[in-house]
Amino acid sequence: MTEKMLITGGAGFVGSNLALAFRRESSTAQITVIDNLKRRGSELNLPRLKQANIAFVHGDIRCPEDLQGLPDFELLIDCSAEPSVHAGALESPRSVLNTNLLGTINCLELSQQRGAAFLFLSTSRVYPLTRLNQLACCDAETRFVWQGNESVVGFSQNGIAEEFPLEGPRSFYGASKLASELLVAEYVFNKNLKAVINRCGILTGPWQMGKVDQGVITLWVARHVFGRPLTYIGYGGTGKQVRDLLHIEDLFELLKKQIQHRDRWGGEVYNVGGGVDVSLSLLELTALCREITGKTIPIASAPPTNPLDIRIYISDCDRVSKKFEWRPTRTVRQVVEEIHRWVVDHQVQLSSVLE
Repeated sequence: MTEKMLITGGAGFVGSNLALAFRRESSTAQITVIDNLKRRGSELNLPRLKQANIAFVHGDIRCPEDLQGLPDFELLIDCSAEPSVHAGALESPRSVLNTNLLGTINCLELSQQRGAAFLFLSTSRVYPLTRLNQLACCDAETRFVWQGNESVVGFSQNGIAEEFPLEGPRSFYGASKLASELLVAEYVFNKNLKAVINRCGILTGPWQMGKVDQGVITLWVARHVFGRPLTYIGYGGTGKQVRDLLHIEDLFELLKKQIQHRDRWGGEVYNVGGGVDVSLSLLELTALCREITGKTIPIASAPPTNPLDIRIYISDCDRVSKKFEWRPTRTVRQVVEEIHRWVVDHQVQLSSVLE
């Protein structure tokens, strides 16, 4: 493992958990995180980082001057983002574009200046909405299920692969991340930057401050624990939309393998998620939450579909699995049970933070 690393968005769910996981791997590594603490609940991670002897810098990647005085590093892991797919839809997209695109530019420049490798966490939301929703599916008992379409490039029953066509709208969030990916490729080509890109699906696990538009697994579990209502939104309001999940610790296991070969990084792009085996619908998630928490809460139905929503998304991780001999090991049940234990153990802290 590299002995000097910088993690942006380091007080957020992904950044803080990765920083702590790397600390477990090495008691001597110099780990610095930077975060603007914009997201509510991120401040709860500061004591965890301090206890692990991880240096925290209160700064904003949109401001180059906030980055100039940071300690030296050999690897930058860019976890900072405005993660909501709905950001900019009903208001100006300037904020999401500044955070996700301008912020990435500043991080790329910093990595170039320091001669450091660059690991970029992108998103499955780079794939266009219309093309995904045009894939034929059937309405099964508890979820929507893909059928046919084997002739579509980048699609199989294993999910969406990296070759899936990128033409079409995807949301300001997805566009900002795709634009960042293109810039990473230019820095690799023009500046000889060592970089790798992971297009992540739904990342989840303890310490995620779940909201309606991001962190849905934690949101679902927490609402059951606290006895608060939920709503199935879109696609008839039945809750049959499907996503695959990836526990943050499974992502960490992949990053460890990738970092071992960072001297050979050339801007490769990988789809990273739980795949078919670690996927579920909201309806299936509800049943699991009821079983694990022993509680039943009211769930309303809102049939109209938001144009930014997707009926099914599952990551085909064949490329990254073959390259790094990696597969996620945590099941859906294990993920939900672990989040449940965390929420129960921290009810007082979380009751006013989780939606």
